[in-house]
Amino acid sequence: MPDEDKKRAAHRALVDRVLNGEGRASPEQRARAFSNADIPPPLHALIGKVATRPAQVTDADFAAAKASGFSEDQLFELVISAAVGQSARLYEAGLAALAEATVNGEADNAT
Repeated sequence: MPDEDKKRAAHRALVDRVLNGEGRASPEQRARAFSNADIPPPLHALIGKVATRPAQVTDADFAAAKASGFSEDQLFELVISAAVGQSARLYEAGLAALAEATVNGEADNAT
């Protein structure tokens, strides 16, 4: 198997494990965190920051999410889901840009 195929297979396996593996957070909660969509308000601030502004995550964000009833294990899983989701979006965007550049580069070289 070529290296690129191995990398993509590993990426798919990671995403599958995060979304469908055993855990304290439900698969639906993990999927919402992964996609950074339809997240209830106490958790939205934390997950949104993890996905888009991770350096701005504070203890207060975790405290608010925990106070709303989420356990530390659930929060850990949801934070990982959000981080992997954001990295997956960036990875896919990078692959798409690379594919487009390759196609455009081949087209430019053909003329």
